[in-house]
Amino acid sequence: MDIKKILNHCDHTLLAQTATWEQIKAIVDDGIKFETASVCIPPSYVKQAADYAQGRVAICTVIGFPNGYNTTAVKEFETKDAIEGGADEIDMVINMGWVKDGRYDLLEEEIRTLKAACGEKILKVIVETCYLTDEEKAEMSRVVTRAGADYIKTSTGFGTAGATFHDIEVFAANIGPDVKMKAAGGISSIEDAEHFLELGADRLGTSRIVKIAKQLPDDGQY
Repeated sequence: MDIKKILNHCDHTLLAQTATWEQIKAIVDDGIKFETASVCIPPSYVKQAADYAQGRVAICTVIGFPNGYNTTAVKEFETKDAIEGGADEIDMVINMGWVKDGRYDLLEEEIRTLKAACGEKILKVIVETCYLTDEEKAEMSRVVTRAGADYIKTSTGFGTAGATFHDIEVFAANIGPDVKMKAAGGISSIEDAEHFLELGADRLGTSRIVKIAKQLPDDGQY
């Protein structure tokens, strides 16, 4: 697969706690230059980045990140604030304790609430697969589908592990036809990125693919 096509599926990501505006600005510049699907950045930089990008690349941010145990009301406020600031896409983290408690009703209600706050903007649901059993991953795939979210996403990148090919296979077997998949965390090679896409992932959360693209011979476009 052409690396340019892979880049079109990447959410170019910088979520480090120490991220500065100059670093965020560089991520936005990269996203524009390499035509990534979006740039995924901390909520505090959304308005500044949106004003800077001027629609040249989609702005994605994270909600309830990275632990997911904020109250639904807090996540709803964060989402509305991010959308008002110019976010095009929202990546929310679920309450993993509710999964362990079997409270899938609460999880579905929370996702519905945040999707309502997003309106026409894209909502991705991070289920943090490294903490879930296959049965829990499958059930969360069904919950995300029922709740009307746009994507199910593997990982924050702050857990004990990132995306695996198996995670995407479990999602694919259990999501509805209107739900897409995002693999994130630990995607470090063109080969891995390509395989995730071949398995059906529509988005990849990574910064490394752009770094690889920068090392390739300049063909005049980049």
